[in-house]
Amino acid sequence: MTEAVLELRSVTKRIGTCRIVDNLTFDVPAGEVFGFLGPNGAGKTTTIRMIVGLISMTKGEVRIKGVSVRDQFELAMTHVGAIVENPEMYKFLTGYQNLVHFARRHHGVTKQRIDEVVKLLGLQNRIHEKVKRYSLGMRQRLGVAQAILHRPSLLILDEPTNGLDPAGIRELRDYLRNLAREEGISVLVSSHLLSEIELMCDRVAIIQSGKLVDIRSMEEARTQTQSKILLEAGDIDAARQLLSQLFDPSQVAAAGSYLEIAADKSVIPNIARVLIAADIEVLGIHAVQKSLEEQFLEITGGEMVV
Repeated sequence: MTEAVLELRSVTKRIGTCRIVDNLTFDVPAGEVFGFLGPNGAGKTTTIRMIVGLISMTKGEVRIKGVSVRDQFELAMTHVGAIVENPEMYKFLTGYQNLVHFARRHHGVTKQRIDEVVKLLGLQNRIHEKVKRYSLGMRQRLGVAQAILHRPSLLILDEPTNGLDPAGIRELRDYLRNLAREEGISVLVSSHLLSEIELMCDRVAIIQSGKLVDIRSMEEARTQTQSKILLEAGDIDAARQLLSQLFDPSQVAAAGSYLEIAADKSVIPNIARVLIAADIEVLGIHAVQKSLEEQFLEITGGEMVV
């Protein structure tokens, strides 16, 4: 298994009697885009602030490349590039001047590396314009460029697509995937938007009320979706009564003019036979896969913002 770049062990943040983050444990391996997903107020930003040392942990351990953030903070941070909330830069300077200024804070960042990062983030055509003329999407990309100048092993982005239009979100997503592939960087992306996490990430951790609810591979989530059956019948109430005897009543629910049955498509022939035998007209019946949105809404009790 690939070595973990980021390790969280029982990370907890308590203020008074309130546990804002409660006993989080997970790993992010090298080269993975890892989503940190949860409703607003779930504890995502607080967790990120503890990872980068902006606030202290009540208990637990964070290690980056095996280095403890608590015990060797400065050494641990040499492996990290991060944008928490909005990227900060000098708007009266050009994009390139901002990168040069940022590079001076890190040992060994050459002009060649700056040019490499500019190309990697697709900033070549606008890099010598003043940042005040940049769109929000351009500023986000310049922020990512700043964050990876010193070749970090871990890039952390907190709600990076806030305020971006669909084209900007797609661009940023493509650049992050490219970073993980070309530079081997591990990327931790927090969001409350399932749609962007689904397309951007390899795995996702779901957090709710400060607690880890689930960790799953996005590929597995797509291929192992549960199915349900939609039924349209001449007498929907009679069909519901009959099918509630065939299945657990909790599996049969009204969905507008349809019945929704939580079952695999293999039972469709049996449903049709039972309804026809009872002289209930079947107007339509077909199986559909539960969407990722529905899966995550079930996991979080309907609190996911998508």
